[in-house]
Amino acid sequence: MGTRRKSRELALQMLFQADLGKQGLDDVRRTFWDERGSIESEVQGFADDLFRVAIDRTPEIDSLIEDHAEHWRMDRMSAVDRNILRSAVAELLGFPSTPRAVVINEALEIARKFSSPESVQFVNGVLDSVGRDLEKSRQTVIPH
Repeated sequence: MGTRRKSRELALQMLFQADLGKQGLDDVRRTFWDERGSIESEVQGFADDLFRVAIDRTPEIDSLIEDHAEHWRMDRMSAVDRNILRSAVAELLGFPSTPRAVVINEALEIARKFSSPESVQFVNGVLDSVGRDLEKSRQTVIPH
């Protein structure tokens, strides 16, 4: 498994723990890494970056997801799917140099590993729609 994939999986796991709401965000991060022992700094660094973007921009990310997940509210989605989407949208927003197709494909592989076959289709549809909208908004030039 590649370094980035491992980071994405770890970020998902931290987001899932944070979503349970039993610990503060700093405690989630600290105990998460304490329990894992030694992790490559590159893996941990990117996982932390994704986690921070997802947490710092949760209202924006959740709004984007709900806008593109027809007839689904965040609280009605499975916790795994919700956090796969949050992590991927955080990457689309926070790391625009990563190609949209890469972010989506990685999220689909993670969904295949941690979720159900139906969820893979759901995640694909939502992320494709969010990604297209974000790309359009980046291409829109506002005249001065």
